[in-house]
Amino acid sequence: MINETEIILDKTDLHILRLMQENARISNADLARELGMAPSGILERVKKLEQKNVIRQYTARINPEALQQKMLAFIFMKAADGPGCNDTAKQLATIPEVQEVHHVAGDDCYLVKVRTYDSASLMHLMRNEFSKIPNLLSTRTTIVLETVKEQQQLVIPEKL
Repeated sequence: MINETEIILDKTDLHILRLMQENARISNADLARELGMAPSGILERVKKLEQKNVIRQYTARINPEALQQKMLAFIFMKAADGPGCNDTAKQLATIPEVQEVHHVAGDDCYLVKVRTYDSASLMHLMRNEFSKIPNLLSTRTTIVLETVKEQQQLVIPEKL
């Protein structure tokens, strides 16, 4: 039995996603040429993928070093709010330097990815932003020395 909220993708959808993930600026004409379809058919499929929330957003990937944001850190956080409560997560998500907030299993409640200019700006973030979150009990920070691989792309199978 198929769940009503389950998204069903066919081989053509997956091929479109693969091409768009490689280059979000690919034109409908180029997609159509690659898939051997009419541009109008591609446009319709892409719109459906957007409506189904399969394609969530189109963004530009900016080099953080070009903006002098050279400090990358992962922070494990413990919070007093209980399981299922999202107050702390919502507050963390409003902070611009916070790139990701994940609920995690184990001793900590959250794993948070932050990017700042340097260690001084990281300390400022922790003292002036994180300290304002009432349920936050403790933090444990890991500073990244070098990034070998960082990507948002998903592995898109040939078929589901």
